[in-house]
Amino acid sequence: MRVIFMGTPDYATTILKSLINDSKIEVISLFAQPDKPVGRKQVLTPPDTKKFLIENEINIPIFQPNKLRDKENIEIIKNLNPDFIIVAAYGQILPKAILDITPCINLHASLLPAYRGASPIQSSLLNSDKFSGVTSMLMDVGLDTGDILGFRFVEVGDKNVVELFNTLAEEASKLTIITLKNFSNIKPLKQNSALASYSPKITKNDGLVEFKNAKDIYAKFKAFYFWPEIFISSGLKLKEINLIDEDKSFNEGEILEIREDSIIVGCNKGSIEILKVQPKSKKAMDVLSYLRGKRLNTKDIFN
Repeated sequence: MRVIFMGTPDYATTILKSLINDSKIEVISLFAQPDKPVGRKQVLTPPDTKKFLIENEINIPIFQPNKLRDKENIEIIKNLNPDFIIVAAYGQILPKAILDITPCINLHASLLPAYRGASPIQSSLLNSDKFSGVTSMLMDVGLDTGDILGFRFVEVGDKNVVELFNTLAEEASKLTIITLKNFSNIKPLKQNSALASYSPKITKNDGLVEFKNAKDIYAKFKAFYFWPEIFISSGLKLKEINLIDEDKSFNEGEILEIREDSIIVGCNKGSIEILKVQPKSKKAMDVLSYLRGKRLNTKDIFN
């Protein structure tokens, strides 16, 4: 079974590993996004999938086109003569010319038709879903609108985005193998677009929170734990928090209690516990050190 794999971040790497480790599947090439400058020093850094192949000395051709839709890239894919193209968080839309070459299967980190689009895992956490999952889908020209080939469910629990991301990556790696090996016997299921929801691309401003609803703040904390994190209007990041109460009403941002290693802050609805913070352009610190520096006490407004 000759497979082209298209994927860029570590979610995709987990799936790529499962394909490489299966003796009945031959990964004939990797397509990933181009290397990008990272960090303050803007060091040119390869995507996680490429890094995995290089570090493990796995001899699979790597392609990193700026525009997959260019004719020369379409010809490369045709000449590779794949049985399948597997796509997982690749970062570019596959044009119809590629979709027509061979079955293209996408591993999307939601239970479609829920959360089509760029940020399905974050959207699931923002909505406090009890269950999440991954879908294998036969790709078409729409945005995550193709026929469904398989599902795997997971319980969200109290996972943050990194933990849920890793769980779904493992489930996606299993589902990929199951889908490929049973492809000829699967009857694709059309999505019900009337039930569809969309997950937009996350921006830095999405991390801004106000002390209005404690449950919403905690959902954002879990969803944006990796990036952009959550912060208040002063730029102060809330690095470690817990949800204390969802229903009681307090003054917005009032420090209700100072504990041994944390504080309780009230919201219009509910309250949260804050343990660690990070002032703008400074290192993370315990919240009590921050309070002493700002000379804040109970009944003061946390800012």
